[in-house]
Amino acid sequence: MAPLLAFFEAMGYPAAQLEQSGPDPRSRTSFVEARRIAGELAWHYERDGLMPMLIGHSQGGMVVVKVLHELADARATTAIPVWTPGEDAPQPRTSIVDPYSGKSRAVAELTVDFASALATGSLPRVLLGQWGMLPLLREIPDTVIAFTGFAIPWDPIAGTGPDPAPYRAMGTARVRNVVLPAASSHIGLPRTEHLAAQGTTRTWIDTFRPGVEAPWPQAADTSNLVLAANLWYDVKRQWCEGAKRLATRERAEAPTLAPSQLAPDERAVRASR
Repeated sequence: MAPLLAFFEAMGYPAAQLEQSGPDPRSRTSFVEARRIAGELAWHYERDGLMPMLIGHSQGGMVVVKVLHELADARATTAIPVWTPGEDAPQPRTSIVDPYSGKSRAVAELTVDFASALATGSLPRVLLGQWGMLPLLREIPDTVIAFTGFAIPWDPIAGTGPDPAPYRAMGTARVRNVVLPAASSHIGLPRTEHLAAQGTTRTWIDTFRPGVEAPWPQAADTSNLVLAANLWYDVKRQWCEGAKRLATRERAEAPTLAPSQLAPDERAVRASR
């Protein structure tokens, strides 16, 4: 995933927000426990006031979907503990203080803003004995607001045919399916950093809107352009929406000063509003 995050950084996403604790600061093993990821989401949300986005490639996409189902199952059955990133044990609590309301909130009550799965198929679930995920792999629960699934036709690793099975919303989640060019490489799908370095592809990506036709850019290398454009559109939108919520909270928390406490120039500005 490091090349994909390098693309995000080159497109303008804050580099510090692409790092995480652990041996590999820009990726996570696809064999990580889904409940641990859910607990780490809660830790970040409580500390930062922003919900991390979940993006997984291949088996990592399966982990992303499993996290969403773990949150959904925990709402009715078991609690999920808060987990500090980089530590080997969960915290002895299953709730956080919501950074917006200031009230206690169970980890299982949280909703992910955006999640995405890249080239995730059923065949590896069979080969790896992950039978429990087979009926859930394309079902997206209400524990995410927006989800985008990417698939490659005739992907021998994911085990897809000419018409990859779409992801489906189980309720209110906004689910979008993107079928990538059949020539796309399953292994090389995250390699997108070159698209930010080329002027024509960077401009094409920045102005991309799903469902809006645009002339294909003239560039030396357009591999993985469809993936990059769709994913950057989603990431940029969620980034901006999260920033707006955070700014609204900060304005609400800012102390209100009486006119006598303001500097003369600020009093003049207030008076003109």
